[in-house]
This record gives sequence, structure tokens and C-alpha cells, in this order.
Amino acid sequence: MPADQPQPVAMTIAGSDSGGGAGIQADLKTFQAFGVYGTSAITAITAQNTLGVHAIHAVPIQDVRAQIDAVATDLRPRALKTGMLANAALVAEVADAIEVHALGHYVMDPVMVATSGDRLLDSDAEASLVVRLLPLATLITPNLHEAAILVGEPVETVGHMSEAARRLVALGAGAALIKGGHLGGDVVDVLWDGDEESVWRRPRIQTAHTHGTGCTLSAAIAAGLALGESVHDAVARGIRFIVRAIETAPGLGGGHGPLNHSVSSE
Repeated sequence: MPADQPQPVAMTIAGSDSGGGAGIQADLKTFQAFGVYGTSAITAITAQNTLGVHAIHAVPIQDVRAQIDAVATDLRPRALKTGMLANAALVAEVADAIEVHALGHYVMDPVMVATSGDRLLDSDAEASLVVRLLPLATLITPNLHEAAILVGEPVETVGHMSEAARRLVALGAGAALIKGGHLGGDVVDVLWDGDEESVWRRPRIQTAHTHGTGCTLSAAIAAGLALGESVHDAVARGIRFIVRAIETAPGLGGGHGPLNHSVSSE
């Protein structure tokens, strides 16, 4: 970025992780690693660590909206991402804010299923994601479980991933990245941008330190978009960042530990 250009701004709309490995904390660390100025709207306060979530306090919807409005009218983001949005009313409010402020380069991380397999959203909120937010998204980044819920069909193979990505674009997303971290064997990610399919395949890293990978990847992609990269290039760079962050994870905690958000973003 030329020295005379202001630092690009990115925004995250997500929950707070007191353990620092996911949510707002992971997003802001990732923005910083990419040289992007990070702003936020906190949707929930959680008490959690590497062993699990112990308490959740939802931020009132009007206060979430106030945070978005305050950022958008003064520190206008060049890109933004969303994480877990607790209910249909919050999904609608966030969609309204994105539309009113005409915010672009939106990366939608549809946090719908916990690592345990438990559903995090009710059916009304899931439907609202598709109807209200998906058409606003430059890119959606579901894992296999989330993609299956969104398209209403099992997503269990690379072929299923390819088909699901196309379905999500047909439903209104600008592009879809289906994350294959839950596949057996190699890790495979599939991107469909409406014209071209790209596939990333790499050996699985055997580690328990993967807490916050989805948040971190979507934040990395949003940072790339804020820097003016294409969707394909932002995804490719984000995946490289994730691999390095997992490989050099600090080994903290007694459960699923955090990544190393201090690695190079190049």
C-alpha cells in the first residue's frame, strides 16, 4: 500500500471470545496481521476457553445496530464480515444496516453448527440468513455441516461441495467457498465464483489447536478484499495464512487451542 494512502478499514460483526481464539478477538488479530485497521460490532459476550463455552450474554439488538452505525458513518470499512448472529431479528437488523450504509465486500461466515455438531441457530434464523444476508454477500464461507443446512442436502464429498457452492451462488451469493476441514483425509476447499471453480487441497495437519479457524479464515479474506484483492486471490492468501497459523499454533490451553495470529500474511 503506498505511503500516502490511508490504512484500509475492515469490520467484523460477531461475538466476543474471552479466550481470544475465535470471534471478535481472532478477527481483529487477523486484520492487524494483514495491515488492515480493524473495527467491530459485538453481538454477544461469551465466557469461554479452549475447553468450551461456559456462558453467553447476547448484546441487545439496538446496541449492535448502534455499533455498526457508529463505525460506518466515520470509519467506513472497505470490507466486512459477520460471524454468529443469534436469531432472525438480529440477522434482519444486520442486513438492514448493510443495505442502509451500502457496505460492500461482505464476507458471510454462517456460524450455524458447533464443533460438537450442535445447531447454534433456530430454523427461523437459518432461513433468514438465506433470504436476507446471502444476497448481500460477496462471498459465503460455510463448512460442510453449514453448507448442508443451507442447501438442504448432504455435503459429504468433494463433488457435493462443488454442487453446494453452485447452489449457494444461485441463491444469491456472489461466490461460495465450501470448507472441507471435516472431510476425511486431505483438507479440500472449493470456491465457485459464478464463472470458475478453484480447488485447494493440502495434507491435514494433525493437531488439536484449531479453535477459531473459520473466524480467522473469513477475517483474512475480508482483509484481502479491503486491500483490493480479488475474491480468488483473497481466498488463496487466506488459506495460506491459516495453514501457517495452524502449523505454528502456540499450544495454549487444555483443549482446542488457538492459532498463531502473528504469522506472516504474505
